[in-house]
Parts: sequence; structure tokens; C-alpha cells
Amino acid sequence: MSQPPTKIKKHPFDSQLFIVVIALLAFGLIMVFSSSSEAARAKFSNPYYFIQRQGLWALISLCAMFFFSVFNYKVLKKLATPVLIISIILLIVVLIFGTDVNNAKRWINLGFFSVQPSEITKIAVILFFASSLTAMRSKLKNFLHGLCPYLLVLLVIAGLVIIEPHLSATIVIVLIGCIMLLIAGAKMKHFILLAIPAACALVVAIFTAEYRLKRITSFLDPFADKLGDGWQIIQSLYAISSGGIFGLGLGQSRQKFLYIPEPQNDFIFSITAEELGLLGAILIIGLFTFLIYRGIRIAITAPDTFSALLATGIIAKIAVETVINIAVVTSSMPVTGMPLPFFSYGGTTLLINMSAMGILLNISRYCKTSHIKSK
Repeated sequence: MSQPPTKIKKHPFDSQLFIVVIALLAFGLIMVFSSSSEAARAKFSNPYYFIQRQGLWALISLCAMFFFSVFNYKVLKKLATPVLIISIILLIVVLIFGTDVNNAKRWINLGFFSVQPSEITKIAVILFFASSLTAMRSKLKNFLHGLCPYLLVLLVIAGLVIIEPHLSATIVIVLIGCIMLLIAGAKMKHFILLAIPAACALVVAIFTAEYRLKRITSFLDPFADKLGDGWQIIQSLYAISSGGIFGLGLGQSRQKFLYIPEPQNDFIFSITAEELGLLGAILIIGLFTFLIYRGIRIAITAPDTFSALLATGIIAKIAVETVINIAVVTSSMPVTGMPLPFFSYGGTTLLINMSAMGILLNISRYCKTSHIKSK
């Protein structure tokens, strides 16, 4: 992570990254329509309800991606602190005025669309850490004066998000922050020492909320309450297993007929595996793996510290969300509301992710190796 030279030669952006992002977006739109048609028909008497909205957000998000792919992303360095402050204000606003859905306040209803502050906060943390650590990374090895201020920022934000409550977003934000701190030069031993109180805090968070405790028990034995807390994960496993190797065929899912609640959201990968089979699931996982690989290459060859940390944070967000989502739907970890990037229904999430991909493409234009060619 060297300091930027006086002049950096500009290249075309990483075409391989661009292609895989478009492929994931296209797959995501197809699966949103396929998984949501019956739920939309039952709820709104219109099988196109969800795909129409997601399609509109996809167009807006594509425009955002192209804008940020040519925008002078170095300006974001100056905007990092104001963006973080705004995101914290929004987290407070959502607790006071947010729309209550299933005993959680995660959305600010603006009439014609809703905003999810926790999604904005994820990118705000990435921007702030990338900007601040560029100047402060030499002090990170000092726990009290270097690492602690960043941990306090994460603690404040995590506290606000967990109150919503939104445990999955809290986990993602904390993991992104910790990954960026480690990459910037923080000592691993400090995080190992912090793991004990962090684990204790997680246990307290689980046992102080009945619904979280039920998710743990249903994870350990979903069939113990197969008509209650275990229902969602059992239906997800049925969907994945019934897909076999080649799948039931696009649009032929059985579990989307209101067996899996909101199949276009967090459990969309289950419907994908059911319709496209093991081969389709492997293809999707392969695309995400390749995207993460290209993002890591961009971070490694970035022209300066700010660009490298920014790329690191962006790709860490995609990687963490993808791994957790697939782990949840395959019952490899307890159920938590984690959207699958580029697939799950939701305008705020898609807009943030596509904008982040635009920034990543932008950084790739200044990387030290032309076109950041693969070995």
C-alpha cells in the first residue's frame, strides 16, 4: 500500500469484474421474478409486483455503478466523515420514526420508497475507515491511542443497529471494520484478546432476546419445532435437496408456493438451488468467488493506501454477506436476516452494492498492473 505517485496512468476498468457483476445482476433479476411470482400473486394479485420494482431499482443501480466508475472517487475521502455522521443520524431517526415490521424498526418510509439506514451505514463505515486509516495506520499497533478509537466507532454503530434490532447487519458492520483494521496493520493479538468480551456480548445479545434464542435452538434441531421456528430452514433444505443435480427447471420451484416465507429475500438461494440444481448453485457460488478474487486483486494492486483500503472494505462486505447468506440457507449457521448481494429483493441494498462495484471498477482503472491481468 504505497503512497500515490504524482501521476497515475489510467487504464480501462477491469472488464472481467464488470462482466461478472452484470452476470450476477442478470441472474438475480431472473431469480427474483421466478421466486416471487406466487407470493406477489397471493399478496398483490400481480405476479410482476416484485420484479417490476426490482427491475426499476436495477436500472437506477446500473446508472449509479457507471457514475461511480468514472467519478473522481478520491473526493469520497473528504466526504467520509460527513457520510458517517449522516448514517449515524439516520440510525437514530429510524429508531424513533422507523416503520415497525415484525417488531423491528429497520426502515424509514419516504412514501414512494423506503430507506434502510443499516445498509447505508455499511458503506459509510468502509469510507470512513479507508479515509481515516490512510493517515492513522501507523498508530494502529498502539491499542489505546490507535485501535481503541476505531473500536469505539464500531461499538456506537453496532449498539444503534442492534437496538433496531438487526443482528445480521451488526455482524457485517463489525466484521468489515475488523477486516479493514487488520489489513491496515492492527495487531492480531489485540483482536484475539477482544474475542472473549465480544463472544460474551454476543451470548448476552442472544439470551436477552427470545427470538434469537429460538433461532439457536431451531438451528440445533429444526425438526423439534417443524411447524414453528424450524419451518423456514426445513423448507429451505427441502428446496435445495429436491433440486438434485440439474434442478427442477427455471420457474418450477415448489417451495415458492408460500412454503418459504418471502422467498425473494433472504432465502432466494434456496429457490435458485431448487430450480437450477447443484450445477446452478455451483455456478452462482463460482461467480461470487470470481468477483471476490477480482476485488482482492484490485485491492492488492491499488495505487495508494486509501484505494487499497476502500477496495478491501467493499469486497469484504460482498464476501461476508455472501458467505453468511449461503451458510444460513444450508443450515450451516443459525438463521439471520442476511440478503444475498445482487439477488435478494430490495432497492437500497442493490443500489449500495452496485454503487460500490462502480467504485471498485473505478479503482481498477488506476491499478499498477494494466488491466490487472490474472496470472
